[in-house]
Parts: sequence; C-alpha cells; structure tokens
Amino acid sequence: MSALSQLDTWQLVTIAAALGFASGLRLYAVLFIVGAAGWLGWVELPPGLAILAHPLVLAASGFMCFVEFFADKIPAVDSMWDAVHTLIRIPAGAALAASVFGGSSSATMLAAAILGGTLAAGSHFTKAGSRVLINTSPEPFSNWGASLTEDVAVGGLLWLAFAHPAVAVAVLALLVALVIWLLPRVWRAIRRVFARISGWFGHPMAGRR
Repeated sequence: MSALSQLDTWQLVTIAAALGFASGLRLYAVLFIVGAAGWLGWVELPPGLAILAHPLVLAASGFMCFVEFFADKIPAVDSMWDAVHTLIRIPAGAALAASVFGGSSSATMLAAAILGGTLAAGSHFTKAGSRVLINTSPEPFSNWGASLTEDVAVGGLLWLAFAHPAVAVAVLALLVALVIWLLPRVWRAIRRVFARISGWFGHPMAGRR
C-alpha cells in the first residue's frame, strides 16, 4: 500500500495547506525539515514529497536554510531577501502543496496548488510587510524576535500537520484569520511611512492616506 493511500485525505489536505502557509515564511526551512524528517523515518512522506529526503536535496535545502536563518535576522537585508523571494516562495508553496497529491488526478493537484499558492502569498506578504515596518525601528531586537517567532511557528506548524492534523487545522484557521485581519493594516501603515518619507523631499505623495 502506498504512503498516499495510508494517509487520510484530510491529513493530506492539512499537510498541503501547512506546507503552503509555512513556505511563505521560511521556504528552505520547510524543504529541509520535511526532507530530514522523512529521511530519518520520523514521518511517512507522501510519494510526491519523497524527493525532499534525497541526500543531495537535503544538502541544498540545508545550506539555503542556514543562509536564510541569518539573512532573515539582519535588518534591511531581510526585506531585500523577502523582495527577491516573492518570485520564489509563492510558486514553491503551490508546487509543494500539489506534490502532496502526486499521483492523484490533475484536478486534485491543481486545487492543492491553488490552496498552497494562496496561503503562501498571504503569509509571505504579511511577513514582508511587517518586516518593513519593524525595520523602521533602529534597534535590532524586534527584528530578531519576529524572525525567531517565525522559525518556531514554521517548525511547530509542520509538526502538527503530520502528528496532530486536527490541531493543525485549527491553528491554520487562526493564522489565516490573523493574515486577513493584519495584511491590510500592515500595507496601510507602509503607505503612511512612504508618504512621510516622500514628504521630506516635497513629493506630491505626501499627505495621502
């Protein structure tokens, strides 16, 4: 019996959603954590994710996870890193979610890709926008705190998705609700910051809300 058939459908959906959401925060950590857990035999990976446990893939994802861990904790560098990864995290989140249902129908894989990509986009833009605001503070501690919180959240969410999917669904629902509530507020705050900065140079954007 395949790993896909041994996993409950709703657990597969939960794993796909968790991979998508977490990829928007820490793509390389997701790749490395899931791959390492599969390689060590801690979890049974769906066939479509088994490639993550290959030693070469683990080496690459582990190296990039190491780089991202430190890049994400340097103010301004983290925002540049986020900007570049707008083009990487969202499609990767979609691809990972679809891979959970590898071997299923094209419609199922497409639906999973839409779910994963949407969740990755929401978490990525919320993270990136929040970091822009945090970086307006001259001290680095708020940035470090936010980054470490994201590290823990990604690891915890992935563990719940495989070990306690029902709890993971509840946590994901809360996280999605937080993103829906927070994202527009973050971007309005960013517009005000840029309006204030442009006002210093007499730009006509000043004063807009």
